[in-house]
Amino acid sequence: MINRNEIVCDLQLFGAGENVNGTAGVINANTGVETAYDAGEGLSEEMKTYYADYLIDNAEPSLVHDRFAQKHKIPVGGGKTVEFRKYDPLPKLTTPISEGVTPDGQNLSMETVSATVSQYGGYVELTDLLLLTAVDNNLCMAAKLLGSQAGRTLDTISREVLAGGSNVQYAEDSVSARYMLNGGEETAANNHYLSVDCIRRAARFLKNQNAEKINGSYIAIIHPDCAYDLMSDPNWKTPNQYADGTNIFEGEIGKIEGVRFIESTEAKIFHAENLAGSVRNLYVNHSDGYTNAGEIAFDGGTVATGDLVGRYVLIGSIRAYVGANTTGSMTLYTDSTKAEAAKITCTDNTVIYPGEAGAKGRDVYATLVFGENAYGTTELADGGLALIVKQLGSAGTADPLNQRATVGWKANKVTVRLVEAFMVRIETASTFNAED
Repeated sequence: MINRNEIVCDLQLFGAGENVNGTAGVINANTGVETAYDAGEGLSEEMKTYYADYLIDNAEPSLVHDRFAQKHKIPVGGGKTVEFRKYDPLPKLTTPISEGVTPDGQNLSMETVSATVSQYGGYVELTDLLLLTAVDNNLCMAAKLLGSQAGRTLDTISREVLAGGSNVQYAEDSVSARYMLNGGEETAANNHYLSVDCIRRAARFLKNQNAEKINGSYIAIIHPDCAYDLMSDPNWKTPNQYADGTNIFEGEIGKIEGVRFIESTEAKIFHAENLAGSVRNLYVNHSDGYTNAGEIAFDGGTVATGDLVGRYVLIGSIRAYVGANTTGSMTLYTDSTKAEAAKITCTDNTVIYPGEAGAKGRDVYATLVFGENAYGTTELADGGLALIVKQLGSAGTADPLNQRATVGWKANKVTVRLVEAFMVRIETASTFNAED
């Protein structure tokens, strides 16, 4: 293992004194394979390995949503499709076997889920003057920052897939839709925060689906804001350590109702954008109010014609789709099909909230609870994540004075839900809003 404390950036790779081979250096994060440089002018094999590993080490802590996935390698030369496999359970055999008669054999039934890999990446530019005069090891810093960027990017890609699952539980099943979730109310009973009962209900669902556990437990990915609410529940008990010697996952905060909790600031939040620039809410503008109206006049913010089209708004207890709008009015429908006009009853100056999140536009948090083989993703190995280094002058005539080098990353990635029944998304409000 290379000691990072002993590694010093090889500035010769970016040296201005000699003309280094202009061929771009592409380093595979696992194999160290790279396009050729002139002998002695590029990174040594040791340093290639170091910087590639450094990139991956900084990417992996962010990949909390990938940590419990069924993983498959990117097929080299096998196209862009990755195939995930799952086996159907064998049925019960309740018929007695006849004496001396061999029963019919059974066949394993396997289903495949195919997904197409996409490519992602980014880079930073390092100038010759920076490399010659900077005190810090800029290649090291670039690899660190790019690793963080890669990790957060790849994690978000997986998170969005998982957050699109079909099994949704709204708080303690106390409401039936996201826009009904309340938070910040003075009366505690009116708030829909994450509680032990929420977890108990989700675990019950997974058990009834015969979802297999991961190392003896279900896993939940939870935002710190929701963790605060859960641990404020008097039924929560903090386990400082497990009596059975279970290894603690990075970011784990405890276990209850057979569910282990992994805390991450990257957990999914459904946030509704402001309705007018920096103005979050609008107001009904009609002295007599409205009764069963489908067109509502508003004020309270500058809105261009068409700016609200395609969005949802909350007026009182009614959530409606904006099919058209002028600078001072909006035409509302029950949903995006625009087949039926909304029927809004309200008074003058009623608040119009953004309708893509919770009640009164409040942020809604997703806590994912799942079992084994609920989803799959691609590994970072074998083409999954690569460090790419291009030395000064590698751009040829586009860099005639050898002034610019780049360090970047490139990843091939796909994530797919495999068994919908093995994952539950608990949606709740929180004591906090994400932007507080």
